Amino acid sequence: MKTCFGHRRRHPAITLLKMTVWLALAAVVVWGVMLLWNWLMPALFTGARAIDYWQALGLIVLCRVLFGGGRGRWKGRRRWEGMSAEERQKLKQHFRGRHCGRPDEANPAGDQAP
Repeated sequence: MKTCFGHRRRHPAITLLKMTVWLALAAVVVWGVMLLWNWLMPALFTGARAIDYWQALGLIVLCRVLFGGGRGRWKGRRRWEGMSAEERQKLKQHFRGRHCGRPDEANPAGDQAP
Protein backbone atom coordinates (compact mmCIF):
# COMPACT_ATOMS: atom_id res chain seq x y z
CA MET A 1 0.00 0.00 0.00
CA LYS A 2 1.40 3.39 -0.97
CA THR A 3 2.11 5.93 1.71
CA CYS A 4 1.72 9.65 1.54
CA PHE A 5 3.75 11.82 3.89
CA GLY A 6 4.19 8.87 6.22
CA HIS A 7 0.48 7.97 6.36
CA ARG A 8 -1.01 4.83 4.84
CA ARG A 9 -3.74 5.30 2.26
CA ARG A 10 -6.99 3.57 3.06
CA HIS A 11 -8.28 1.00 0.64
CA PRO A 12 -11.63 2.07 -0.90
CA ALA A 13 -13.28 -1.25 0.04
CA ILE A 14 -12.39 -0.73 3.71
CA THR A 15 -13.77 2.81 3.61
CA LEU A 16 -16.98 1.54 2.02
CA LEU A 17 -17.27 -1.19 4.65
CA LYS A 18 -16.80 1.34 7.46
CA MET A 19 -19.45 3.64 5.98
CA THR A 20 -21.86 0.72 5.66
CA VAL A 21 -21.30 -0.29 9.28
CA TRP A 22 -21.84 3.30 10.49
CA LEU A 23 -25.05 3.62 8.47
CA ALA A 24 -26.30 0.30 9.83
CA LEU A 25 -25.53 1.38 13.40
CA ALA A 26 -27.32 4.69 12.85
CA ALA A 27 -30.37 2.82 11.49
CA VAL A 28 -30.39 0.55 14.55
CA VAL A 29 -30.22 3.56 16.89
CA VAL A 30 -33.15 5.25 15.12
CA TRP A 31 -35.12 1.99 15.24
CA GLY A 32 -34.36 1.68 18.97
CA VAL A 33 -35.55 5.23 19.65
CA MET A 34 -38.74 4.48 17.75
CA LEU A 35 -39.37 1.31 19.76
CA LEU A 36 -38.68 3.03 23.09
CA TRP A 37 -40.94 5.94 22.24
CA ASN A 38 -43.78 3.68 21.10
CA TRP A 39 -43.41 1.54 24.23
CA LEU A 40 -43.08 4.29 26.84
CA MET A 41 -44.71 7.50 25.72
CA PRO A 42 -48.29 6.31 24.96
CA ALA A 43 -48.30 4.41 28.26
CA LEU A 44 -47.00 7.38 30.28
CA PHE A 45 -48.89 10.22 28.60
CA THR A 46 -52.47 9.82 27.40
CA GLY A 47 -52.04 12.36 24.55
CA ALA A 48 -48.87 10.81 23.13
CA ARG A 49 -49.13 8.71 20.00
CA ALA A 50 -46.85 6.20 18.30
CA ILE A 51 -44.25 7.50 15.85
CA ASP A 52 -42.76 5.98 12.73
CA TYR A 53 -39.11 5.56 11.70
CA TRP A 54 -38.72 8.97 10.05
CA GLN A 55 -40.30 10.77 12.98
CA ALA A 56 -37.84 9.00 15.28
CA LEU A 57 -34.97 10.19 13.06
CA GLY A 58 -36.37 13.73 13.23
CA LEU A 59 -36.58 13.46 17.01
CA ILE A 60 -32.91 12.46 17.22
CA VAL A 61 -31.88 15.35 14.94
CA LEU A 62 -33.98 17.80 16.97
CA CYS A 63 -32.40 16.61 20.22
CA ARG A 64 -28.95 16.96 18.67
CA VAL A 65 -29.67 20.53 17.60
CA LEU A 66 -31.22 21.53 20.94
CA PHE A 67 -28.91 19.75 23.35
CA GLY A 68 -25.67 18.90 21.57
CA GLY A 69 -25.28 21.06 18.50
CA GLY A 70 -22.09 23.05 17.89
CA ARG A 71 -20.19 21.59 20.82
CA GLY A 72 -16.98 20.80 18.93
CA ARG A 73 -16.96 23.77 16.56
CA TRP A 74 -16.48 26.55 19.11
CA LYS A 75 -13.94 24.66 21.18
CA GLY A 76 -11.52 24.53 18.25
CA ARG A 77 -11.96 28.23 17.53
CA ARG A 78 -11.04 29.20 21.10
CA ARG A 79 -7.98 26.97 20.93
CA TRP A 80 -6.86 28.59 17.64
CA GLU A 81 -7.25 32.10 19.05
CA GLY A 82 -5.17 31.17 22.10
CA MET A 83 -2.21 29.94 20.02
CA SER A 84 0.89 31.92 19.29
CA ALA A 85 1.86 32.63 15.68
CA GLU A 86 4.53 29.92 15.83
CA GLU A 87 2.06 27.33 17.12
CA ARG A 88 -0.41 28.24 14.38
CA GLN A 89 2.25 27.85 11.70
CA LYS A 90 3.28 24.47 13.12
CA LEU A 91 -0.34 23.28 13.10
CA LYS A 92 -0.82 24.49 9.51
CA GLN A 93 2.27 22.55 8.42
CA HIS A 94 0.98 19.44 10.19
CA PHE A 95 -2.37 19.55 8.40
CA ARG A 96 -0.79 20.45 5.07
CA GLY A 97 1.23 17.24 5.22
CA ARG A 98 -1.86 15.11 5.82
CA HIS A 99 -3.39 15.74 2.39
CA CYS A 100 -1.76 13.64 -0.32
CA GLY A 101 -1.00 15.29 -3.62
CA ARG A 102 -2.09 18.75 -2.50
CA PRO A 103 0.47 21.37 -3.46
CA ASP A 104 1.74 23.74 -0.80
CA GLU A 105 4.41 26.42 -0.52
CA ALA A 106 7.21 23.95 0.25
CA ASN A 107 6.24 21.65 -2.61
CA PRO A 108 4.54 23.69 -5.40
CA ALA A 109 4.58 20.79 -7.88
CA GLY A 110 2.46 18.63 -5.56
CA ASP A 111 4.93 15.75 -5.75
CA GLN A 112 4.49 13.11 -3.10
CA ALA A 113 7.28 12.40 -0.69
CA PRO A 114 8.88 8.93 -1.02
